[in-house]
Amino acid sequence: MNGINSKILNVTDDRQVTIPLVFFEELHFGKKAECFVANDAVIIRPFETANDNFNDVFTIDILKDLISQGYNGNELVEKFEEQHINIKKAIGVLISESDEIAAGNLKSVSTEDIFGEI
Repeated sequence: MNGINSKILNVTDDRQVTIPLVFFEELHFGKKAECFVANDAVIIRPFETANDNFNDVFTIDILKDLISQGYNGNELVEKFEEQHINIKKAIGVLISESDEIAAGNLKSVSTEDIFGEI
């Protein structure tokens, strides 16, 4: 496949796959993996600790914002879950758009396009 190292994987009845050792070691997988869909493909990559810290910052900001809006108890939990899902979706869109820009399939925008003249 054009210089791309690939392997055919078996999928168990439980929808599980095993990452081949050569890929596992090459990419330095730890105890967690991130999985997402991009360009009609399932991408599985190492989940880095930096991502954990990134998510923690969002968690704190979401909670602070919802509390300032007067939410508490079960309502706070429901709104938090809703916001957390929305942020994950938005980040997924940003990553997909970045990949498309990097591949030359999408034109990038400038700061002026977003914020107007500075």
